[in-house]
Amino acid sequence: MLLKVNSSPHLNQPLDTRGIMIRVAAALIPAVAASIYFFGLAAIRVIIICVSASILTEAVIMLLRKKKTTLGDCSALVTGLLLALILPPQTTGYAAIIGSVFAIAIGKQIFGGLGSNIFNPALIARAFLMAAYPKMLTTFASPRSVDAVSSATPLALRKFSHNFTPLWDLFTGKVSGSLGETSAICLIIGGAYLLIKKIADWRLSLSMLSTVTLIAFIAVKINPINGSVLFHLFSGGLLLGAFFMATDPVTTPATKKGRYIFGTGCGILIMIIRYFSGLPEGVMYSILFMNALTPSINRYTHPRPFGNKASGKGEK
Repeated sequence: MLLKVNSSPHLNQPLDTRGIMIRVAAALIPAVAASIYFFGLAAIRVIIICVSASILTEAVIMLLRKKKTTLGDCSALVTGLLLALILPPQTTGYAAIIGSVFAIAIGKQIFGGLGSNIFNPALIARAFLMAAYPKMLTTFASPRSVDAVSSATPLALRKFSHNFTPLWDLFTGKVSGSLGETSAICLIIGGAYLLIKKIADWRLSLSMLSTVTLIAFIAVKINPINGSVLFHLFSGGLLLGAFFMATDPVTTPATKKGRYIFGTGCGILIMIIRYFSGLPEGVMYSILFMNALTPSINRYTHPRPFGNKASGKGEK
């Protein structure tokens, strides 16, 4: 009998990239359905434009690079879908196209493609659009089931007028906001699916949500206008970020300890921005900031080989 020895890692993963991306897209179906229900044709328009532009951009770049097409892994589809869900329903077509091109070309392909990017492509694209079109990205339409006029998001109402949106509206999605961040129940369903299927690492989501919970609990005891725990958990892009953005395996730490640090750091930054900055929301910036720290987190949390000193160098 021959003993066949291959290079590490010696782990068999039943899912390839395509399988993982398809499951992420499936987990987003409840949020997509809620966005269409509450925002109608505007949601459909933004989703179709972002997904189409992302796929087309990926195809063109791979053609220019004379590389084998990667459209089959469905990563461009997921990037476009995630970008659409973090944009306001009234985002113009040209802005959606620009954001999609930026997400694929600058957020992913400029680093070498999927697996080499430093920042979450959808989030870095939204940050770019936020800088280029700040008014457009901070003007939100009310759900059609309530009215058709623009209104402030729940976090903006809390921060600037000390008014609180009913928790039931936050739970179901009858609030203003980006397409995919309004309905807490739909995001919880999708997030639970990812955790059960082990597509997302529970350490990241748990540490991020637990940190927000703890800070909000302390803050509301100090002053009620800081907002309750459930208000902060259900508001803004926290759930979308905790389940779908922060759990991106490419841009987050590879170690278990590192994932706890990453999630905790995101939670702290989110609440600092919500309480002490001029912005009502901080999920996007917190995740991007922690993305930048991921290489350092990996370096200092990577387990040292057996028999080596803590410095990582072997004994002489």
